[in-house]
Parts: sequence; C-alpha cells; structure tokens
Amino acid sequence: MRVGLLSDTHGHLRPRVLELLAGCDRILHAGDVGSPEILARLGAITPGVSVGVVRGNTDGGELAALPDTATIEIDGMAIGLVHRREDIPPRWHRLMRVIGFGHSHRPELEWRGEALWINPGACGARRFRLPLTLAILTLDDGRIVPEILSVE
Repeated sequence: MRVGLLSDTHGHLRPRVLELLAGCDRILHAGDVGSPEILARLGAITPGVSVGVVRGNTDGGELAALPDTATIEIDGMAIGLVHRREDIPPRWHRLMRVIGFGHSHRPELEWRGEALWINPGACGARRFRLPLTLAILTLDDGRIVPEILSVE
C-alpha cells in the first residue's frame, strides 16, 4: 500500500507532484490546501477513494468546513492527520502508528517508539528558502517505510 502525504500546496499543484503521487493507493493532505480544485485533482489519482484532508490555518471559504483533525485507518494502521504539530491531540501519542502534520514547510521524519511523526514539507508555491517536498509511505504487513521526496 502506497500512501502519498503532502501539505501546504497553497492553491498550487505542480505537475511533478502529480507524477510523484501517481500509483498511490491513498492520498493525505495535511492542510493549507488553498483551493477545492487541488482536492479534486488529487482525488483523480485514487478514483473512488476520498482524499484524507484537514484544514490548515490559511484554508477559508469552502475549505473552512474541513476538519481540524482526521483519523484514518489504512492497511490496519491508525493514521492521525493535523495541520500544526502543536495541535496534535495528546492521546494520539499512544494510539497512532503515523502522525502526519504540516504548517512549518520543513520536512521532518521522526520515530517515537512505534509511531512515525512526519511532516512532508511543502510542495506548493515556494516560501522561505526551504526545499519543495512531499512524502510517500509504503505500508506492508505492519511495517512503515517513509520517504521524503524532492519535488524539484
């Protein structure tokens, strides 16, 4: 099972992002989507399977109705999704196998016990001097293999 995790598109979906996500079974977006069109284009990658998404601090209009947190089960693993690391619910520390977040535009990957904490970085319009990145998680029989991939 391949899961694409991205964040902070801010209304901009680069062709390279779509190339890197091709073949994913699920897509998760950790907020600051920027436009409902982004979710529609990501949803086309996995027809019939909704994009797991949370609202970022800049998501307004139609996107304001998105949830602040989401818990998703994929391949028997509990995955928690939130935009800002500081908004991770305390109970998730012991309940989730993967905690995905965004906001800082900085890619991060940290194992805390059996749980993977991961920020895929940002892959929309360039901000700051940070690289443009996303993550691919390969889930296989209880194992998680994370990769942070450059979009550039």
